[in-house]
Amino acid sequence: MSAQNSASTYSALGIGEFNYSGLTQNQGMGGMGISYGTGWQANNVNPAITTRNTIFNFQAALNYKRLNVDNGTENSLVDGGGLSYLALSFPIKSGKFTSGMGLGQVTSVNYRLRVESTVDNSDLRANSFLRGDGGISEAYVNFGYLLAKNLSIGFHGSYLFGSTIRSNQLIITDTEGVEVGSPSEYYERLTVSDVAYKLGLHYMIKTSEKSNIHIGAIYQKFGDIKGTGFAKLAEIGEASDPDSDGDLIANDVSGSVYIPNRFGFGLTFERMNKYAIGVEGQFQDFTTYRNFFGDPLDLQATKKLALGFQFVPDYMSFDNLFQRSTFRVGLEWLQTPYYLNQTNINDLGLNLGTSVYLNQLSMINLALKVGQRGTLEQGLIRENYVNFTLGFSLNDNSWFYKRVFE
Repeated sequence: MSAQNSASTYSALGIGEFNYSGLTQNQGMGGMGISYGTGWQANNVNPAITTRNTIFNFQAALNYKRLNVDNGTENSLVDGGGLSYLALSFPIKSGKFTSGMGLGQVTSVNYRLRVESTVDNSDLRANSFLRGDGGISEAYVNFGYLLAKNLSIGFHGSYLFGSTIRSNQLIITDTEGVEVGSPSEYYERLTVSDVAYKLGLHYMIKTSEKSNIHIGAIYQKFGDIKGTGFAKLAEIGEASDPDSDGDLIANDVSGSVYIPNRFGFGLTFERMNKYAIGVEGQFQDFTTYRNFFGDPLDLQATKKLALGFQFVPDYMSFDNLFQRSTFRVGLEWLQTPYYLNQTNINDLGLNLGTSVYLNQLSMINLALKVGQRGTLEQGLIRENYVNFTLGFSLNDNSWFYKRVFE
């Protein structure tokens, strides 16, 4: 993935901002996808649910995020976006064995910060300009298999790749604003290349002829993710060049970054072809996180809770595609891994979404999230954001049919 989604000023800490919200249809329901999915959409959250895909499906989406960053004294606007994901799902044996593949973003880093402070025992001031870009992407294949009646298992194998670049430019000035000494820059580049996997489980309980209860669970294994690291301290503009003057700390040395494993559980009640309502939770313990140079950070466990609802006005209205469309709403709460000044950095968002049919099979997917992250207490930063995703689903029920006439 060469595109970079807008992240957060808090992505300056740790490995970046994780994507917990899945594809566009998942985002509209608060990021739900562990316990519920339909046969008309791919699912990269829980691979076990892909067994519901009895037709070929291709999805893609673009993402745009706009943040208003407030530190209590001044505001700034940050925005960005790009290609969000590509996903493909198709049945190998309809209703029994399904496969898929895709590209997606696992983490995002995108921040611009200016920190001004005094130099101890002097009248000098230190101005630090911090910048970060990049993240970890994945190319994946997944499989779903109907193990027994209403019980499915799934496997999602990922090739992780990508680079994250961080820099800190330091300029010292006197009381007149005149530079003192030589400005310096610390430049760090981490490039990862490794594999990870995710296991999924889905069980459906028939409660009546037209209603079901869906139970889902996922476990994603990361661990030590291998890569190479480069770090150098030099004059501004020279730190990224290994051959220039300066203090070369690491020159593409091999190592790893430890990313904690991820767990998720969900429960959804479905009235077939009418509505679905559910709750899901995810957990990832970042107290065990270690960066590439083996340093622990003061991080905490990430906890996510999602409440989601979707509704179809009239599934059998073939003459009115709008009536057949799906409308979604969700509430998403996230305790981020960032713990600063004895304060939790929480994220609360309201999600809206819809899938509108273009014809009898394919559709446009829309998702909108409005939320707030962080707080102004204890001298911290508060972000108010709007996140918009535009995608489409192309479905084809003749993909695997044999040609009878040429």
